Order: sequence, then C-alpha cells, then structure tokens
Amino acid sequence: MPDPQTKPPPADFTFARRGRSPAAFALVTAWLAALLGLWLLLEASPLVIALLTLPVLPALLDLIRNPSAGLTMSPQRVDWHSGRLTGFVKLEEVDHLRLDTRWDFSRRATLVLKDGQRLRLPQEATPPIDRLEAAFAAHGLRCKRHHFSPF
Repeated sequence: MPDPQTKPPPADFTFARRGRSPAAFALVTAWLAALLGLWLLLEASPLVIALLTLPVLPALLDLIRNPSAGLTMSPQRVDWHSGRLTGFVKLEEVDHLRLDTRWDFSRRATLVLKDGQRLRLPQEATPPIDRLEAAFAAHGLRCKRHHFSPF
C-alpha cells in the first residue's frame, strides 16, 4: 500500500504560442488602415507614411512567418524555444526564478542557477506570470519578484 504522505510527481507544464494571433491581426489591420486614411484623406507625405509603417513591420512579419514559441517544464528539466532559439536547463541546477516588472510594466523571467549564472527566458516563450509561478511552485522551486527594475 502506498504511503499516504508521499506526493506524486508534479505533472508536466506546457505553454505554447504562435505569432499569428487574432490580436496581432487586428493590430496590424488597424495600423495599416490608419495609415491608408492618413494618406488618402489627409494627403500625408509619403515620407511620413513610410516612417509610420516601420513600427508595424515586425508584427507583419510575425503574421507572415507565424513563429512558434513555448516553454515545457518536466520534473527533470525546463525547455524553451522561440523561433530558432532553443534552450534547456536541468531543474536540479536551478536555484530560483526571478520575475522582474520593469518601469514600462513589461515582465521578464530569469532562471538563476545555483552557480550564479542567469538564463533569461525569451519573452515570447514566457507564459503568464501567475501560471509560470504556479508551475515552479509545484516543482518545489522558489520564485522571487522584483518590481519596477529599470533593466
């Protein structure tokens, strides 16, 4: 008979996202429609239109290429991928997860290893912070939050 105090190993945690999303499509469509309106209705300069097109190009490329990003956590290791970038670390090497909130309210997740090395998780591969924190807690790892760090 199994010991009632023995906990089963935590289940694998998986998070994935694609570059082609309804929100990205809506944003790119709205931006390009606004540029078209500026050009046709307000007769904006082609140079102004070209300059205002630059910020939407990365989102447009994501819609076209549809890159994959994600993170998987098993009882043995953490794996992540973002486009062509991949990485992994064994859980036994991880000291804690550092969660930084920057002044622009963006969030960064960094794995701090027992030897002091830091591995920044790609932002595209990082799940919502609450889910990531819960997954680390389920695997018995600490999470440290740092609010409003400039870098």
